[in-house]
Amino acid sequence: MSDSVDPVELAVFQNAMTSIAEEMGAALRRSSISPNIKERRDYSCAIFDGDGRVIAMGDHMPVHLGSMPMSVTSAIRSLTLSPGDIAILNDPYAGGTHLPDITMVMPVFPSTDERPTFYVAARAHHSDVGGMFAGSMGPAREIFQEGIRIPPTHIVRRGTIQTDVLRIILLNVRTPVEREGDLSAQMGACRIGEQRLLQLCKRLTPAHLRYMCDQLLNYSERLVRAELRSIPEGEFFAEDFLDNDGVSSDRIRIAANLRVDPIAETLEIDFAGTSNQVAGSVNAVRAITLSACLYVLRCLLPHGSPTTEGTLRPLTLITPRGSVVDAEPPAAVAGGNVETSQRIVDTLLRALAQAAPNRIPAASAGTMSNLTIGGVDHRTRLPFTYYETIAGGVGAGPFRGGASGVHTHMTNSLNTPVEALEFAFPLRVNNYSYRRGSGGGGRFRGGDGLIREFELLSDAQVTLLCDRQESAPYGLEGGSAGAPGRTTARLQGESAARPLPAKSSEYLALGTILRVETPGGGGWGSMLDPRLRTRSAR
Repeated sequence: MSDSVDPVELAVFQNAMTSIAEEMGAALRRSSISPNIKERRDYSCAIFDGDGRVIAMGDHMPVHLGSMPMSVTSAIRSLTLSPGDIAILNDPYAGGTHLPDITMVMPVFPSTDERPTFYVAARAHHSDVGGMFAGSMGPAREIFQEGIRIPPTHIVRRGTIQTDVLRIILLNVRTPVEREGDLSAQMGACRIGEQRLLQLCKRLTPAHLRYMCDQLLNYSERLVRAELRSIPEGEFFAEDFLDNDGVSSDRIRIAANLRVDPIAETLEIDFAGTSNQVAGSVNAVRAITLSACLYVLRCLLPHGSPTTEGTLRPLTLITPRGSVVDAEPPAAVAGGNVETSQRIVDTLLRALAQAAPNRIPAASAGTMSNLTIGGVDHRTRLPFTYYETIAGGVGAGPFRGGASGVHTHMTNSLNTPVEALEFAFPLRVNNYSYRRGSGGGGRFRGGDGLIREFELLSDAQVTLLCDRQESAPYGLEGGSAGAPGRTTARLQGESAARPLPAKSSEYLALGTILRVETPGGGGWGSMLDPRLRTRSAR
């Protein structure tokens, strides 16, 4: 077979793989039960070759997708997967992210092959997996407090659901009916992926499929190396900080040194100097850090570029073991996935801005502003758990201002529509609006954050896992920082609201008004830029 590949055939193959991952996601969304998956789209799907190398990802959650290959590798190494089998896992120390993110992995066997030609994987954030906080997203101090921890395990064998495994999981969560529905939706998504890949296998020989997978990986690698050639040679250092871990008031340092070699077309990212893992739940496992690095690399590539295992080939990642970016058990990790991942991206982009100032935007909100509310619904007398990440402002860039009220960087979800939220949970939304003026000023303004105000219609446990409430999202090239976030609570009839700590959990009474204000994005460029004055004079 020729060493060269027909670019048209490669493009068709790339889009075929991506469309299968997208269809898996659409099936998962349509058949799920929880608003978190159906409305917010907090899920991701991907396709892997027979060696467990990712070859296609849906346009889903960056924090899921970059770390999912480690989960697939863990499942392949731990289990013997036969036709019709599906593995389940969520262990952050076995390639997962945090416990609410449950991954399913299914092998794809065309005909009687002894080893699979492909694997498909579907990951979804479940709005409760047990633990000491309703919604499983609280300021825990060890992973055992965060929920049920699932190593790679068969959830389906030869097409038959393992009811004993399913019962163990459902007995350890607050909302078993919702969890069973969402788990079933993930199984269905995997089967959709299997069916579509089997159809493809009927049209192409196994040898040609392996060849096309290799070529797609090589193409991804060439794209990244071409981008690295355009970046100046050198070392570029940056640091940023998480406000605290919810246990102590100490800031947590994220330090990154980027070494770019455009001749060798390589990038080394070294997190030496980053804080050691902490007592709170903002520790990130290495899979999260790798995911953030992959996301930044993707941002450098042209639109439509495939994201595969080949994208990471030019990267050397160095993470200090036992640090907040490469935590060891039994560290709590719920916030590492959602908060530390964002700060890693902020730090990497700040370093890249030194090398490519006309390509990199100012900091976006820098937090997923996680809010979990759980209790007993007075309408049904059944437990409920509401989970949401609330959008913020986008950092302005060299050519335009930032968007307002959208999810940024490592999250690609949506805000729960008010109608769906009020239908599903004992909550009333009193205010849902832009937080005007929260974006940083400059030649181009940062986007504004959001205001989301809830009224509790039942007594509930309210848990926050937020950041950027002390340190503001930075501006670049003379632009101003965005406004930091804040959260307050007050009982109806009270005139003054009290601030809630960004990482906290407490029981609030029926009628409490909870107000979340998310950060704005940083501004880009100085208002004193002489180019602005020249344009104004005209």
